[in-house]
Amino acid sequence: MGKIIAVVSGKGGTGKTSFTANVGLALAERGMRVLCIDCDITMRNLDLALGLSDCSVMDFCDVVTGRCPLADAVSAHRKYPSLHMLTAPRREDAQQVTPQQLQKLGGEIREVYDFCLIDAPAGLGLGFQLATACADNVVVVTTTDNSALRDAQRTVMELSRFRKGCVHLAVGRVQKKMLRQLHTTIDDAIDTAGLPLIGVIPEDGEVSTALNRGIPLRDFNFYAARAYENIARRLCGEKVPLMKI
Repeated sequence: MGKIIAVVSGKGGTGKTSFTANVGLALAERGMRVLCIDCDITMRNLDLALGLSDCSVMDFCDVVTGRCPLADAVSAHRKYPSLHMLTAPRREDAQQVTPQQLQKLGGEIREVYDFCLIDAPAGLGLGFQLATACADNVVVVTTTDNSALRDAQRTVMELSRFRKGCVHLAVGRVQKKMLRQLHTTIDDAIDTAGLPLIGVIPEDGEVSTALNRGIPLRDFNFYAARAYENIARRLCGEKVPLMKI
């Protein structure tokens, strides 16, 4: 039985989509059957992070409304065939999709895939509700900025229905120089959000370049790619020390 993980954030710009794509790719590299779902209705961009731009014809709205089966709606990655993507709809009528429909889809996904990562849009709107409705676990992605940490706290309050140990924190875009200037530490971020830490992703100037070119990070020796690989190993049950920033 597979596991569904919602990847959420209180605000944009924390690296949530990069987290979803690169942890998904790292899991696929380890031989896992992985599905990445873009849950950002009308504003999808997970396909860019995965290097699958314009590969999808059908979306999750087509699946939950019965217009096509899941197997026909997903797009397989060219280099990592065990990783599939299910994209978000662009049309406004998809706002009528309900959490109950996503829960039903979640049951089918667990039968087919080892892991499913759902990239929720920033904030607590419909996309957040859909992503968390069918999730077994949640990863809250934040940065060390005070505004991002405050939004992460607010997000955590909306996840109280999840059991202890099912919600984790990932701190992205971490710069050692900035931490020194602000006199903050990763421990401060953990204490502020009130969640156990699943990973720390360092700031990597090549991330935006890879995203714009549609090239997965792990195809190169990027600094951030190693952090995502460590997170994938933890999701598989390994004990991996945190990267030193």
